[in-house]
Amino acid sequence: MSQPDLAEKPRLPLSRERVLRAALELADEQGIDALTMRSLGRELGVEAMSLYNHVANKEAVLDGLVEVVMGEVLEAVDDVRLSSPAEWKPVTRRRILAAREVMLRHRWAPKVLESRTEIPAVLMRYLDGLLGLMLQGEFSADLAHHAMHAFGSRGLGFTQELFEEDTEMPAETVGMMAEQMAGEYPNLGEMLKVVTHDADTTLGWCDDQFEFEFGLDLILDGLERLRDAQRLT
Repeated sequence: MSQPDLAEKPRLPLSRERVLRAALELADEQGIDALTMRSLGRELGVEAMSLYNHVANKEAVLDGLVEVVMGEVLEAVDDVRLSSPAEWKPVTRRRILAAREVMLRHRWAPKVLESRTEIPAVLMRYLDGLLGLMLQGEFSADLAHHAMHAFGSRGLGFTQELFEEDTEMPAETVGMMAEQMAGEYPNLGEMLKVVTHDADTTLGWCDDQFEFEFGLDLILDGLERLRDAQRLT
């Protein structure tokens, strides 16, 4: 006697939220270049045409991914608040590094953010909060404006590197490069002889997190001096 066929579990209906969540997982696992309407349909177990009932096209998907990622950023920084003007620098630092943690979870996100032609509302809310820290920290509106320019994308937790290289290089390889470059590019060659980090990298030999925080602290220290000078005038 054969057992009765088990009833199939009902398939969750498609929705914009479900499409975006699948797109997020696909981009995290395979990179943003692997995200197409066809690959997204396969991820959801549907024909690509079914997606167009919920998202107009791939650009709409990318816009939605920005909303999702920046929503995570806003959630991450929600409890990083200023209790007195004197705390502006450590609080701003914590807020930016919290945003960076989100960007490191979604390493494709900076590329997508930079490709948007309009600033989405969710990004404006984050920038408004960052600017608010400056104003609460007793910056003038003019100095706060300059500060936002100085932060640039670093305020969102990422920077544009001179070179992008996903592969790590052992110290001996960097040393060989230094010797090869010494004749034609003496300054770069000399630097490479000294700078041989062994960490999660972009260039292959630099500690990205250290360099990010180094640059951030330089900006914050400079802004602090300007703020203090401004308050004395």
